[in-house]
Amino acid sequence: MARWQEALEALVRTRGAALVGYAYLLCGDRREAEDLVQDALVKTFTRGRLGLEPTNLEGYVRRAVLTTYLDGFRRRRRWAAIRHLTGASEATGAHDVATDARLDVAAALAVLSPRERTCVVLRYYDDLTVAEIAATLALSEGAVKRYLSDGVHRLEPALGSLAGDLTSGDLPEPETIPVELTRRTR
Repeated sequence: MARWQEALEALVRTRGAALVGYAYLLCGDRREAEDLVQDALVKTFTRGRLGLEPTNLEGYVRRAVLTTYLDGFRRRRRWAAIRHLTGASEATGAHDVATDARLDVAAALAVLSPRERTCVVLRYYDDLTVAEIAATLALSEGAVKRYLSDGVHRLEPALGSLAGDLTSGDLPEPETIPVELTRRTR
């Protein structure tokens, strides 16, 4: 048996209960105290220590118990402070709103002609430019603009105003559509 294994066995046999008692005073839970001592022993014995006497090692292990406990406490406190930033709200109504919006968009798209629907989906869902849509569908850019304009005007009664003033010749940007278009499988 290696010298470090003998020192570890001697430390656990003679001072194990005292170390767990010390950890218990820190955390207040017997199981967590045992875990703290085990983690501290691993941290202490993975590094080569010169003084392998149980009296010297106990100080190292106690310090490792304290450090491990404080690191865990800081981690839990930090997580409690930022936990609300990582998850969605627990309210169940948020799903209903998203589902209703998707159903509204699907119903509104159903009233468009196939070319209008294709142009609107490519523009606002796939975020293609007019030129890219024209190349994809083998249409002229003017035809794409016309399909987009007609499609947007036909969607407005169902979805509300999708664009500001279209009289300037500018087409609405994708960010101006208030709901997310869903992909449809054919």
